[in-house]
Amino acid sequence: MEFVDETTVAVRSGKGGDGAVAFRRERNMPLGGPTGGDGGDGGSVTFAADRNADTLLPLARTQIYAARSGEPGKGNNRHGASAENIIVKVPVGTVFFESWEQVADLDEDGVSWLAAAGGRGGKGNASFATAINRSPREFTYGEEGTSRKLRLELKLIADVGLLGLPNAGKSTILSRLSAARPKIADYPFTTLQPQLGIVPDGHGRELVMADIPGIVEGAADGSGMGLKFLRHVERCHFLLHLVDVQPGDGSDPEENHRIINNELAAYSPVLARKPQIVALNKIDLTGADEAVDNFRRATGLPALAVSAASGAGLRELAIAMFDLSRSLRGGAG
Repeated sequence: MEFVDETTVAVRSGKGGDGAVAFRRERNMPLGGPTGGDGGDGGSVTFAADRNADTLLPLARTQIYAARSGEPGKGNNRHGASAENIIVKVPVGTVFFESWEQVADLDEDGVSWLAAAGGRGGKGNASFATAINRSPREFTYGEEGTSRKLRLELKLIADVGLLGLPNAGKSTILSRLSAARPKIADYPFTTLQPQLGIVPDGHGRELVMADIPGIVEGAADGSGMGLKFLRHVERCHFLLHLVDVQPGDGSDPEENHRIINNELAAYSPVLARKPQIVALNKIDLTGADEAVDNFRRATGLPALAVSAASGAGLRELAIAMFDLSRSLRGGAG
């Protein structure tokens, strides 16, 4: 299914049905007691987060969600039927904006947001009968519905955000650590949309990892595809920064590491402060040991050395991720 992480929709709730004016009509009683029923309530529009949904594509195809109006009241104390409510399922992590102001954030499975409440039905004249006024002609109209235009953004919910320049080997790492099967090839931008994978530790615990399309220099200013997808790592608890320790284009690994961190800081200072695990990939290549030492010495970081191709160091990487996740949760699990 096509991945869509941003769209705009219009929602409109239904108008409440009007109350009725009616009287009991029997022989020798041309104008008996009031029997006008109440109008039914208009339908509401609600959005609900569903963990089985993973794209906003259905909403991009159906851009107007309009609930029906309630039926008017009738004579003989018959109330009008209320209209059905519309419940729209969206992926967990969907954020709603109206006029650029955030109005809702469905960040947990099963939570919902009432976007447009249906209008309440009006009162029929039977509701206004009193001991003094036994034949009222009063009634009320049903309330109008609500209309609003909303912009939706999807921010993936994951424990780990997997970052790196194009061709750093992120998709291969994801496929080796989890059961995810992202597209893997030896050219830039293999990953054209975020990929999620479940990383198990063998003891019943799991981490959700999100592979974000390769970020290039200038992504925070709109270059490449990084800006479109940087928001998907905003919710991650920590980041796995994968660096090609021997880039095929001859670029410097330390500089490539700096580029990604600069883009994170330019996009969001909060994102830049997230904890990181740095992993140096492709240590199976000749000369990798020296390159790893040079990187650690230049950056002062205790970077892990791994090979997505051979699997070397991946067990240690997984242990480091679970250890960091446990420490961020205060030692639980």
